[in-house]
Amino acid sequence: MLASDELKDWLHRDLSRQDKLLLVLASLDEPTQLSGIRERAKEAGFRVPTKWNESQILGASKGRAVRAPNGWELTEAGKMHLRNLGVSKISPAAMQVAADLRAHLDKITDAETREFVEEAIKCHEAELYRSAIVMSWLGAMDVLHKHIHSHHLSGFNTEAKRVNGKWKAAKSPDDLGKMGEAEFLDRVAAISVIGKNAKEELQKALGLRNGCGHPNTLKVGANKSAAHIETLLQNVFHRFA
Repeated sequence: MLASDELKDWLHRDLSRQDKLLLVLASLDEPTQLSGIRERAKEAGFRVPTKWNESQILGASKGRAVRAPNGWELTEAGKMHLRNLGVSKISPAAMQVAADLRAHLDKITDAETREFVEEAIKCHEAELYRSAIVMSWLGAMDVLHKHIHSHHLSGFNTEAKRVNGKWKAAKSPDDLGKMGEAEFLDRVAAISVIGKNAKEELQKALGLRNGCGHPNTLKVGANKSAAHIETLLQNVFHRFA
């Protein structure tokens, strides 16, 4: 979340002891013991005063940092707090969408789907927006394929065969993936799994995904990524995962 050169700048601002320790945690990729926190701060040109009780300071952070078995780590609440301070270029509103998606992870029991979604969240939080858009779309399609396979396979195959006589009846989620995504959305809407308006929004999301998935000059930011993820949350993940 915070590069080492940025940490140096932030630690020399007029901030509370707690915020400075949270900033150090934001520059670390894994849970860290107090000695490691002090060392990282020292590398950034800031010596943690010996009179500070770091455990007490972090323990009073209202859940912004927690003590894991391997050391202290920043929580989602902590990341949001630092973003409110201006640490990240991403707006709190845009990050809330990623937080909502992360909260939804507990409801996703399929391991493969979870991997797609977790990677999408990490990409969004790391400001890799094109990647976040692509990965969140893959997760949503994985959810839809598995939902159709479990609950609507016969009706889907019948509709697909009606439209395209060459369609070979799908027997697995992977078979469904052989159909083009735009066509798949048409078939899913035709059997009333999703409505017309939902299909239109998902088609827009597919267009953005295609733009982000190929080399081109398309530029996307935090708000575009957040809007894309929110569309998938409301129309796929919350409904079918």
